[in-house]
Amino acid sequence: MYSFLIISSLWITALASSLAGPITWWSPLQVAVIAYLYTGLFITAHDAMHGTAVRSKRGNTIIGTICALLYAGMQYGRLYRNHHLHHAHPADGQADPDYHPSNKLIPWYLTFMWRYATISQVLVMAVAFNVLKIWVAEPNLWLFWILPAFLSSFQLFYVGTYRPHRMPQQPALPHNARTMRRNHLVAMLTCYFFGYHQEHHLSPGTPWWRLWRVKDAARG
Repeated sequence: MYSFLIISSLWITALASSLAGPITWWSPLQVAVIAYLYTGLFITAHDAMHGTAVRSKRGNTIIGTICALLYAGMQYGRLYRNHHLHHAHPADGQADPDYHPSNKLIPWYLTFMWRYATISQVLVMAVAFNVLKIWVAEPNLWLFWILPAFLSSFQLFYVGTYRPHRMPQQPALPHNARTMRRNHLVAMLTCYFFGYHQEHHLSPGTPWWRLWRVKDAARG
């Protein structure tokens, strides 16, 4: 719960202040911060899928739904089903919805985005964009709302899907998942410890803020 409250509050504050302010020389830093907080929203929804955002199943569904909606008008139920298929069949070209048999970065990313896009998502985002235009300058919307979301999607894909699950995999790798080297600061900055991906597959019930402990335990 604390993770959800902290990340969502910081995201709302950073986004609202940027949308209301001018575009300046330090706007790229604002974009980077908002993108990072977008990633945190999705990671929180991801933890909810594994039942670790809060203790109750209903609470996880509520938090996951809110985070997925705030992230990009996404359907939590669709995310939940596909993500558990991914855990059941990681890097299986037939059964894993997050894997792409080309093993190439750009086709994989584009297919990844397409598979999760829905008509309802497009409608929600279109309505939100046009309503926000009443109060917010359109360049601010593109720079501080749309762009960070796309940057975040690539960050999540690259760190949490492409790098750990691309082929060829070594036969000894559990769950067809690589993991990044042990550096907790880098792991936190790159994707909320999600780069410790083998550890995540080995212990999916561990929330993101404790994955570094799984990494340390495995190293020990």
